[in-house]
Amino acid sequence: MKTIQLNHPKSCFFLFVLSYFFLLFPGVVLAQEEAPADKTISPFFYVECKDSTIEHLPLKSTKVDVSIVGVIADVTICQRYMNTGKSPIESKYIFPASTKAAVYHLKMVIGERILTAVIKEKEKAQQEYEEAVEQGYTATLLEQERPNVLQMRVGNIMPGDTIDIVLKYTELITPVNGVYEFVYPTVVGPRYFSQSSSDPKDSTWVEIPYTHEGEAPKSTFDMKASIDGGMPVTAINCPSHEKLEISYISENVAECSLPSNDSLSGNKDFVLDYVLAGEKHNTGMLLYEGENENFFLSMIQPPASPTVNDLNLREYVFILDISGSMSGFPIETSKKLMIEIIQNLKPQEKFNILCFAGGSSFLFNESKEATSKNIEEALNFISKLQGAGGTELLPALQKALTYPTDQNFSRIFLIATDGYVTVEKQAFELVRNNLNKANFFAFGIGSGVNRYIIEGIAHAGMGEPFIVLNEKEAQEQADLFRKYVESPVLSNISASFNGISVSDVEPVTIPDVFSERPILIFGKWEKPLQGSLTLSGIAGINTPYSKTLQFSNYPPSDKNRALSYLWARQRLQILSDYGANTVSDETKKEIIALGLKYNLLTQYTSFVAVDSIKRNEGGEMTTVVVPNPMPQGVSDKAIGNYGGAIVGMTFFDPGTKNQAASTSKLQAAYPNPFVNQVTVIIYLEKNDLGKEKLLEIYNSTGEKITTIDISGLNQTTNNYKLTDEDITSAGIYLVQLLIDGVPAGNCKIVKK
Repeated sequence: MKTIQLNHPKSCFFLFVLSYFFLLFPGVVLAQEEAPADKTISPFFYVECKDSTIEHLPLKSTKVDVSIVGVIADVTICQRYMNTGKSPIESKYIFPASTKAAVYHLKMVIGERILTAVIKEKEKAQQEYEEAVEQGYTATLLEQERPNVLQMRVGNIMPGDTIDIVLKYTELITPVNGVYEFVYPTVVGPRYFSQSSSDPKDSTWVEIPYTHEGEAPKSTFDMKASIDGGMPVTAINCPSHEKLEISYISENVAECSLPSNDSLSGNKDFVLDYVLAGEKHNTGMLLYEGENENFFLSMIQPPASPTVNDLNLREYVFILDISGSMSGFPIETSKKLMIEIIQNLKPQEKFNILCFAGGSSFLFNESKEATSKNIEEALNFISKLQGAGGTELLPALQKALTYPTDQNFSRIFLIATDGYVTVEKQAFELVRNNLNKANFFAFGIGSGVNRYIIEGIAHAGMGEPFIVLNEKEAQEQADLFRKYVESPVLSNISASFNGISVSDVEPVTIPDVFSERPILIFGKWEKPLQGSLTLSGIAGINTPYSKTLQFSNYPPSDKNRALSYLWARQRLQILSDYGANTVSDETKKEIIALGLKYNLLTQYTSFVAVDSIKRNEGGEMTTVVVPNPMPQGVSDKAIGNYGGAIVGMTFFDPGTKNQAASTSKLQAAYPNPFVNQVTVIIYLEKNDLGKEKLLEIYNSTGEKITTIDISGLNQTTNNYKLTDEDITSAGIYLVQLLIDGVPAGNCKIVKK
């Protein structure tokens, strides 16, 4: 099988130039400590290839149908793929999933034929798919690349084909302060690949083409949702989209949809908020009676938090992401959020700010009291921040944790980021292992937030995630955060079952509760249906709390069939463990067993469907990577490094040529932009001094304009000047360093 990947730097060579085109000419940027060079293997900008025989935009539409009954959402997604070209293709599409989703069904529709996918171990599913497409059969494969990132592959889409891929998932919706929120993510934001990432696969999945800032998505997006609250629906709001068509079928049932003229809005998450009457009484239980297993879900509302004046003094450390992907409205929203919180600190409270991108730096050497003078200094500092560089979250968290603390203050870390980084698990593990040093709260900033890392930090830190979609929400979320941390918790929580046999109860231990939201307990129950569940704890300051639910008051219902998926999803989350950097063989086997038993997509199980008709005799096809729209409000500067420093994007596929084993590199270029000459700083390892060393310079069309032999350099640090003789015309150029023919680093330069 011959496979050619379009929309990739190796095939459309000039793509790399576009990914350097939107350069940041630094204004006022935080002076950071020297940091390791950014390595942005991807993403890159989508470029439409001119070969008319090949369909380069096979994904034509995405239709989403959401059915919310009670507290359970069932979501059906239909992706339509078409091949209007003259050659067989394979479509590869990476797209986001809800962080709460239990994906339980996939089918492929080719004309009149409907093929239901089967869940299999990931390696077996991959092998079945690869063999099928190589032999000429149309097939589809759905894999989990991240807990909230999926990859769909559809192979042997023949000329003239229209293929519908339908997947279904379910999730639980829980209210926060009486408001239910359903989120359908639409965009995988551009991810910065950190050199500290321990997983080499990270450098592969992040290779996604993106449209330019402000450019409309390449496929249409249609969203419909119905809400059956079981009680009156008193309010519906869509903070993500200005226009939402709403019709009430009855006081308990409402239907919503995006208007037809909003079909190109798939560059921002769809967020639907709604309120039900009688929210003070949402304590209850759902039961499902299956053929072999019975499941329950209890939702217990904690008591209203009383006002408490004698809490410990608090120290706030604001950990602020100012990387390139935050450039534009995300960083402005983040600044607005910080200002809202800092301006409302109590004078006796302390605070500091730690900004991070490729490096990190504190505003103050130590936390200072929230006096008018210190607040004014902080606000001036915040107003000058701009986004640039990579997203080294892990070193920033490590630095914050080594920061001197005052035992008389309760320390709160407030992390504001869009989450476009690949080292999620390491960050979760760090948070989980340091809960005795700080309380962690994560704010997701932007219209296409990586919710997995935001919710993961909150989960590992036993805190609450906060999502700020736009500047208008900054004050609202800041107020919610203040209310959250100032409220006393329901602590020392325990659950006891009496008179009924239960098993596989999750969570095993119940964390403290800060806000007024239900405590969720999943599990299995055995007949007869009797007995009770009692939740007890301490509310406020030494106030005993107890709540009892009788199982017999909640009859089982077939409408609650999703409880089996939701229980398994909860169990999988615990097994995968936000804080686990590695997964043991025993845990992996249990995850696979759960995925196969409950028909769920996991990191080790995938859905595969193969047509029974051989349709591509030669087996040759062209692989097309479907471009993702740039998240609304995110600047083109999210693609690549914009300060003129080294960028590690390579011009070869990962694995086809090894990167130089040494750490020799192009360290910087200045002045940049330049007029007559530019100095490139070349750092060489001692072992490389005797090797052949070349500089290759490429122009804006991807053409190599010159090769310079620099083998004579014999110092570890070299200031090498490029002049008008080397670069004769104005434009954007890339300088590539090679050691014995192997790329060792590169930098971009601009000649005026």
